[in-house]
Amino acid sequence: MNWGVFEGLLSGVNKYSTAFGRVWLSVVFIFRLLVYLVAAERVWSDDHKDFDCNTLQPGCTNVCFDHFFPVSHIRLWALQLILVTCPSLLVIMHVAYREAREQRLRETKGDSYRCIYPNPGKKRGGLWWTYLLSLIFKAGVDVVFLYIFFRFYTNYTLPRMVKCELPPCPNVVDCFISRPTEKNIFTLFMVVTTCICVVLNLIEATYLIGKRCHEC
Repeated sequence: MNWGVFEGLLSGVNKYSTAFGRVWLSVVFIFRLLVYLVAAERVWSDDHKDFDCNTLQPGCTNVCFDHFFPVSHIRLWALQLILVTCPSLLVIMHVAYREAREQRLRETKGDSYRCIYPNPGKKRGGLWWTYLLSLIFKAGVDVVFLYIFFRFYTNYTLPRMVKCELPPCPNVVDCFISRPTEKNIFTLFMVVTTCICVVLNLIEATYLIGKRCHEC
């Protein structure tokens, strides 16, 4: 991973964000991304290998694991983090488009050039809508993934033992999940931080709309 490019993206997002946006970025980077990279991946690295069922029937363990873990927590979180951070990059791209357009007009018109965007990063016109829609999209993505987790893993928790009777299992077999308590703690942590991010996005969207209404 190129941390120099990543740092540049973070500084760009932070530069064009409001105070609420900077808090949101800190929560995502420190409490979600770093926890995911440093700890969560290791906790779920052995989820299939240490999923034990009390039978030697070939294929039974794999079928039961696929039934109770249709999608890994880690892969869902990775997809969630990608979708949540992409809208912030759209804001940076919009600002870059304004700056490039300004530069192109300056070179084309010369002395007759008249500045269109005195401050390209100021949230006015199209950039205001881009920023507002990015907030709504980020909140929507987090809410959708919270629902997906709730449907796949009831109450966001994993049981210590599950009973499986899917073929080719010969009968009802007991299967044991690796480190369920530790996984439940990390799941709860990620759910709480996701809820905080949703609240921050909604507060920031309300702030932008309220500020625009006050100015009008």
